[in-house]
Amino acid sequence: MNDALFLHRIHFAFTITFHYLFPQLTMGLAPLIVVLKTLAIRTSNEAYNESARFWTKIFGINFALGVVTGIPMEFQFGTNWAHFSRLTGGVIGQPLAMEGTFSFFLESAFLGLFLYGEKRLGKWGHWWAGFLVFLGSWISGFFIIVADAWMQHPVAYTRLPNGGFSVSSFWGLLTNPWALIQYAHNMSGAVVTGAFVMAGVGAFYLLQHKFVEHGRIFLRVGVVAGIAASLWQVFPSGDLHGKYLARNQPVTTAAMEGLFKSQTGAPIVILGQPDEEHQRIDNPIIANKVLSFLVYGTTTAEVQGLNEFPKDQWPTNVPLLYFSYHVMVGLGTIFVAVMALAALLLWRRKLYASPWMLWIILLCVPFPYIANTAGWLTAEVGRQPWLIYGLLRTNQGYSTNVIAGNSMFTLLGYMGLYLVLGILFLFLIQREIGHGPALAAGGDVRWRAPTNTS
Repeated sequence: MNDALFLHRIHFAFTITFHYLFPQLTMGLAPLIVVLKTLAIRTSNEAYNESARFWTKIFGINFALGVVTGIPMEFQFGTNWAHFSRLTGGVIGQPLAMEGTFSFFLESAFLGLFLYGEKRLGKWGHWWAGFLVFLGSWISGFFIIVADAWMQHPVAYTRLPNGGFSVSSFWGLLTNPWALIQYAHNMSGAVVTGAFVMAGVGAFYLLQHKFVEHGRIFLRVGVVAGIAASLWQVFPSGDLHGKYLARNQPVTTAAMEGLFKSQTGAPIVILGQPDEEHQRIDNPIIANKVLSFLVYGTTTAEVQGLNEFPKDQWPTNVPLLYFSYHVMVGLGTIFVAVMALAALLLWRRKLYASPWMLWIILLCVPFPYIANTAGWLTAEVGRQPWLIYGLLRTNQGYSTNVIAGNSMFTLLGYMGLYLVLGILFLFLIQREIGHGPALAAGGDVRWRAPTNTS
């Protein structure tokens, strides 16, 4: 592979992967903060207000880091991927511009009001500020996904004489079926992250016997949101996404499943290692006919294998795509199991007094980040070798004037800078968790309350 092209791809992959660690939590926390504010109004329990304020601080830290790490990606379109931007800017530039002009300013403006205007706004004004922060963050995610979905499944466009693309129907661009399905799947993934983080902090407080009332609130809200979002990830959003992918990118589906040869009644591979050279799965654990049923709704359907497609149309890294997909699916299954067990214990009023379950929830906190990253790897590696699926190859879109040495130099610079930002982020989050939802005075029962009751 061309060294410059390879480094441009690694450069963008690194910056976008690091960046997405932050917005997935802000988008996941935003609706949960609204839930906390709603419960505060309905119950008149100040602990819910304190909980909302606490998570808004966590939201603000993530929002700031998301902005700082998101800006360089915009510049990379004009530096590392200038030819791609020249050809497609008339299409993807519109949703990206709308994301910055409308949703970003909506989210940032009302975040300031939500953080600092509670006394002036009153309880209902403060609730609306929180709701508009939630709305802005989710609209922001929608516009970003519209741009990415057009690269996966281009619709509502015309070709220009210079080979570029322009929008033929802006409404058609916004209602791209791929975008709607991907948005539903992506946002539930963000809620899974928010729910596990919230429940994990609650579990930490209960295990430490600190801020117990708030810890119970975090667990209760996190577990209820977590089981709902985890189930939604599997069905209907994951199921619909898989079916739509199989119809529109069958070669990607074959690579994700490690299906090298077409099969009637195709099995699904639960575990195994793809051997691309010999076109087989080593040490497979399979479930017969399940893939045919999941894709076409019948166990007798034929699923196309990679052998049906020219080699130059295969995803450029089949093993990476295969493992990314299986990591995502495997972790998603674990999330359903963990949250279902936690919900059962919550319903039976035993969750708060079950340290073993609290430890499981706490230790699971990093895994939604891994699952979301694996999901995006699946989507983006699966699209290769195309930048615009079926229309523009990746090796036709990079900036030939930016040499490999320049890309390597800036990549190393970003790695060093992001290492510092990562350490700063962990320090700020640790400090906020240490301070807790309320600065408890001596003798406050919320600081040392017992944990053996529901």
